[in-house]
Amino acid sequence: MTNSFLLISVTVLATLTWQTDGAKILAVFSMPSYSHFQLGFRIAKELADRGHQVTAISPYPQKTPIKNYKDVSLEELVPFVEELKKNLFAANAFSPRDILNFAFTMGNMITEKTFSQKSVQDLLKSDETFDVMIMEHFVNDALVGIAHRFKIPVVLIGCTRASSINNYIFANPAPSSYVPNILGTFTKHMNFWERLENFYYNVLNDIMRETVFLSKQREIFKKYTHTDLELDDVLYNVSMMLTTSHVSINDALPHVPSMVEIGGFHVNPPKKLPQDLQTFLDQSSEGVILFSMGSNLKSKDLKLQARDALLRSFAKIKQKVLWKFEEELPNAPGNVKVMKWVPQQDVLAHPNVKAFISHGGLLSTIETVYFGVPIIGIPVFADQKTNVANAAQNGYAVSVPLAELSEEKLSWALDEIINNPKYRENVKQRSEIMHDRPLKPIDAAIYWIEHVIRHQGAPHFRNAGLDLMWYQRHLLDVFAFLGFVMVVGCVVFFVVLKKITSLCFTKQPTVTKLKKNK
Repeated sequence: MTNSFLLISVTVLATLTWQTDGAKILAVFSMPSYSHFQLGFRIAKELADRGHQVTAISPYPQKTPIKNYKDVSLEELVPFVEELKKNLFAANAFSPRDILNFAFTMGNMITEKTFSQKSVQDLLKSDETFDVMIMEHFVNDALVGIAHRFKIPVVLIGCTRASSINNYIFANPAPSSYVPNILGTFTKHMNFWERLENFYYNVLNDIMRETVFLSKQREIFKKYTHTDLELDDVLYNVSMMLTTSHVSINDALPHVPSMVEIGGFHVNPPKKLPQDLQTFLDQSSEGVILFSMGSNLKSKDLKLQARDALLRSFAKIKQKVLWKFEEELPNAPGNVKVMKWVPQQDVLAHPNVKAFISHGGLLSTIETVYFGVPIIGIPVFADQKTNVANAAQNGYAVSVPLAELSEEKLSWALDEIINNPKYRENVKQRSEIMHDRPLKPIDAAIYWIEHVIRHQGAPHFRNAGLDLMWYQRHLLDVFAFLGFVMVVGCVVFFVVLKKITSLCFTKQPTVTKLKKNK
């Protein structure tokens, strides 16, 4: 009895000591986009709130100090990306090749700019020590060199589901037969031609990643880390990735143990709304349609023709519309309320919100499912098209492609999403799935980060596929060998067959002819 009590006491004491002492955590969120920063910051702040010491490299330093949280500023990177955002609606016409080229080129530039910042260089030259690095992974692979400098394990935060963007780091399988490329518009059920096109997208992604992206990332890594190691030696020994995905919003996909889904971790409990907004929502007895194109796309950049079509459609409905619009909109009908900024999660939580007109960004899709609100999707670029296609297939969204946006098309979509109960029923079912988990996603995220710290990088999660060349993982060397054997076998068979045929059908000289010859 005494021994058991002593064992329990020691265990509890060890746990409390671990939680009190905490760890020193380096967080790297280099992408100058607030939606990307939002993902990393949610985890970093949670770690700080739980007693860990967090040093965060990001373009968005906190104006109000946070306990246990210290900034290393990348503010100078923000204007660079803001300039790129001005023409994002044009990306709607981009092919997958154009999107990859844009993303890889931008990623290479931001990665180099991050390394070269004085604030980052000062940190790299300092005597600081850390226990782990968490990093949002988005076309910035060479930044794992920061972790190499401090000799610490890395946990990546994936801004998407497991996809061609990140699978290669963990040798995670993604057959083209039923796993749609994230840049396509296909769902999991593809016909032959769609599977062929999906295979092409995956091959294109692999080739461009190696030639346009990783070749440059390797140069940047060597330039700023001053080591005999190569980028691949560090990148393919990353401990884990926490993906912003979940089966309630994404298809059921293969995951190696080092890839863990935590989709929904960024959603917070609803906060009190500003009084004018609370009154607007409370008094909208017929319901409210929330309209936002996210933090990167700006509604004010929509073409005038599309904007007018939207306003005419809104004027026809009895519901009110809350539109995140970045400037004044003097010709808006009386049922449209324009706000330059909307607390999206808190508004979606209001029971009077009947639908969400969205660009189909992943975070917005997660939030609308979390709160059980159906979607009218107007996807523009990147993963937005596949997000909306997947939501439509699962019965809680209708899609209005930007190129087809018109008064008639949107009016149909509004009537369908508001008056057909199946969309709300389906999204409510999806919401229940999202909430039905053994751990809250933020708790799961913290658990796995602490697990990596406790187990010095958790090498037990690393799979043997990472020790093979890409062609070995896909058994191309085996298929090549079998093909060679088949070709050699066929050649031997035909040579023997020809020899036998020749012997059987060649005429033998007769006795008479032999005598004459004599």
